[in-house]
Amino acid sequence: METERVGATTAMTALEAEVAALIVGALQLEVQPEEIDPDAPLFGEGLGLDSIDALEMALAISRKYGFQLRSDDERNGRIFASLRSLSAHIEKNRAG
Repeated sequence: METERVGATTAMTALEAEVAALIVGALQLEVQPEEIDPDAPLFGEGLGLDSIDALEMALAISRKYGFQLRSDDERNGRIFASLRSLSAHIEKNRAG
């Protein structure tokens, strides 16, 4: 994967930057995508998202990447742990 240097504390891959922009747009967050640390938690103390945000993200991801994130998937805690883990899951499962 191609990596570019951004404002976050660690480098963000091109896909992570794309997913960060998708999250910011879908949730209308008041942060810039490049300000999201790819290793920081998306929920709780990190970005501060909640379960409604998770549903909105899952919908936006399914529309853009062509696969479903199921609410009953026991891996959701790991999948949604950070921007980096979510992007890795998208990379493995996206259509085309």
